[in-house]
Amino acid sequence: MKTLIFFLFAATFVTFINAQTFTLESEDIGGQITNKQVFNGFGCTGENVSPQLSWSDAPEHTKSFAITVYDPDAPTGSGWWHWVAFDIPANVSQLKRNAGYVSKNLMPEGSIQSVTDYGQAGYGGPCPPEGDDDHQYIFTIYALSTDKLGLDANASPALVGYYLHTNAIAKASIVSYFKR
Repeated sequence: MKTLIFFLFAATFVTFINAQTFTLESEDIGGQITNKQVFNGFGCTGENVSPQLSWSDAPEHTKSFAITVYDPDAPTGSGWWHWVAFDIPANVSQLKRNAGYVSKNLMPEGSIQSVTDYGQAGYGGPCPPEGDDDHQYIFTIYALSTDKLGLDANASPALVGYYLHTNAIAKASIVSYFKR
């Protein structure tokens, strides 16, 4: 009996050690947003470059991915959507720096960048009101159970969010902060 318990414990321990977690990483962002990612407009003078993002250990049955950047601290009553991209093919595991600049065509083929709260498609960097405390910028990758959401570039962030919630298998995030 002691041998059986030992083997069950050992198998559980090995499984725990080998367990992999869906992870989002970036060469460009960490705990703080830099001027490179900050919006250029609304009184901000950043470069508005979306960060390089990469992810690993997606769930086995992932059919596509989506990326969002959300500021829950924006003084709107509903936060602020800075980037909404979806229908990213399941064989993709990273986005290049500045992929959020729509006219540069750096997103994977078939991907869609829909409108943000800035009123246009693509990445729109942080630009909190002057004097506010730090705002959180939540960069999230979603592993989805469908290859296409069935939406287009005119879909509102709220509508995309509804479809993401309905089809998400897993998600991973990086939270960065910025104030001016």
